[in-house]
Parts: sequence; C-alpha cells; structure tokens
Amino acid sequence: MILGVSNKGWLVAAVLIAIFTAILFAMGRPPICPCGTISLWHGTVQSNQNSQQISDWYSFSHVIHGFIFFGLSRWLIPNRPLWVALALAIGIEAAWEILENSPVIIDRYREVTMAFGYSGDSILNSVSDTLFMIGGFLAASRMSWWVTVALAVAFELFTLWTIRDNLTLNVLMLVSPVEAIKDWQAGG
Repeated sequence: MILGVSNKGWLVAAVLIAIFTAILFAMGRPPICPCGTISLWHGTVQSNQNSQQISDWYSFSHVIHGFIFFGLSRWLIPNRPLWVALALAIGIEAAWEILENSPVIIDRYREVTMAFGYSGDSILNSVSDTLFMIGGFLAASRMSWWVTVALAVAFELFTLWTIRDNLTLNVLMLVSPVEAIKDWQAGG
C-alpha cells in the first residue's frame, strides 16, 4: 500500500488515466505545447503556453479539486476504501478535463473569463492537472480537515493576489459572468 492506496487502486488509477489520455488524443488535443517545448512551470497567464505545460497558476486549482473530492468522498461514501474514492475523483476530474477541452467550453472561456485566446489544454497539461488533483486528494487524506481548508483558502488568496484569478472566480465567471470582475482581471 502506497499512501493508503492499495496496489489494485493504483492499477485502477493508471487505467483510468490511460483511457482519459486516449480520449484526449481521439479529440485531437495536442500532446504537448504547440510551441514544441516542455516546461515544468509556465507562469505567464496571458500567453500561448498557459495550460500547455506541466504546471501553471491553475495547478493550484486542481490541487483544491483533490481536497474537495476527498472531502466529498468521506462524506458521501465514508465506508468505501480510499482507492474507490480516488477512482471516482479521477473519473470526475477526467470528465471535467474532457469537457473543458470541448469547443463549447473553450468558446465559453474565451467569451467570459480572463482566458483571452484560450485554445484548450495540451494532453500533457490535462494529465498533469489530473495528477495535481490526485496529489491534493492524497494530501487531504493525510491532513486534518482544518489544515486542508486553510491550505485551500491560502491557495485561493495567493492566486487571486498574484494573477487576479482562482478556482472560485473561474467557476463564477464560467457559470455567471460579472463584467466588473472581467474588467478587473484584465487590469482595468
């Protein structure tokens, strides 16, 4: 058992990630950044490499996804093994990444969020986002709930201060855009 997840659980996780990756390939997503480089970190939000590299400012949001999925799993399916909850979390994260890279969501991001010129994620970035979610899930399984919440709030405030965006604003702007927030995010 590694980090509380059985070998069976890790095998299930690997298979889910492989299926998810195959779906992204079938959707025609680029495997890596169309710029031809692979970077561990890309910190410029308004650039053609955002959401293309291994990590970026939105990686913090994916860690928070893991925190949320862990909390929900312990509330909704408390008696199931951790690997079952992790498999469900991977399935939800993968479904979001697939939806996020569909034309309807890509167009929605371009219209109502600060992601001007967004063209979707590379497969590398989508899979990395899922790995960040797994990291958040496993971290939350080892931390007390209040430390997890404090860390999520810290991540949200840090990215809000640094890039004028975070998970909360991203969801708000995707679901119910506020023009004043869009203007503020654009530097206005």
